[in-house]
Amino acid sequence: MIEAFLERLEYREPVRADVVTLRGLHRAWRLRVPYENIDIQLARPVLLTPDALVDKFARRERGGLCYEMNGALALLLRAVGFTVTIVEAAVLRATRGEGQWGNHIALLVDVEGQRWLADTGIGDAFLEPLPLREGTHRQGRLAYRMERLDTGTWRVHHHPEGTVSSYDFRTAPRELAEYATRATDKPADSPFVRVLVAQHHRDDHELALRARTITRTGPRGTDQRALSTLDEFAAALTEFRIPLDDIDPEHLAMLWEKTGHQHEAWLPSDSRPRAPEQGNRCSTPPTTGPSR
Repeated sequence: MIEAFLERLEYREPVRADVVTLRGLHRAWRLRVPYENIDIQLARPVLLTPDALVDKFARRERGGLCYEMNGALALLLRAVGFTVTIVEAAVLRATRGEGQWGNHIALLVDVEGQRWLADTGIGDAFLEPLPLREGTHRQGRLAYRMERLDTGTWRVHHHPEGTVSSYDFRTAPRELAEYATRATDKPADSPFVRVLVAQHHRDDHELALRARTITRTGPRGTDQRALSTLDEFAAALTEFRIPLDDIDPEHLAMLWEKTGHQHEAWLPSDSRPRAPEQGNRCSTPPTTGPSR
């Protein structure tokens, strides 16, 4: 299993349960594995069993949503020898309240006498894990802040350009299987059903796909463009590292048609780009349209 994951991540460095490897694997995951909801768009089951996660991420080289992304990363880190705790999180609890608990999960990793927060389940998550320590932690030009709310609860403040302003997490251990129903059951009015979503980090830019709109956010600002042909759509999925050999031509055409309806439904209400406050929660991605 380790070899299959490392091949997918194109990770060539020595692998051992140390901080260097933790940072390297987390960064490689962010650079190689997209956040995406293609399976939900195609009404495919979203499974959190170890076999399903290894098949989807290591063998078929797909991405997924937070329960899948962090569940699969936990499998890899544990196989390497890390002590990993899955914890419950709540994206935007600071502004939306207690009902947000369980809309996200994250990982706590204990290594070399330190505890780290690992999380690849936010579309524009930090590239490397953050130390579980209060204060501001910089990664390149971006700054993240960790705040302890009480003995067992923390808040992560995303950088100002991020798709979410903050999320909270509890340090009590949970099991991935607890979120199996939540990962699979998406009502028809769920934003994940209503809008195709993909995000990926590439060349110091965050790429976001909402229906037929691609947004690139980087050091020099943000730009957007709308996809106009099926070929452009296919090329965009490839750019987001979503392999077309896992999506047959019939399903690709289906996605293109669906995103057309999604795009048109959004355009009349608001054609202006806006800051993505709602972000990439496992249970509720952006609701206002492709550009967020």
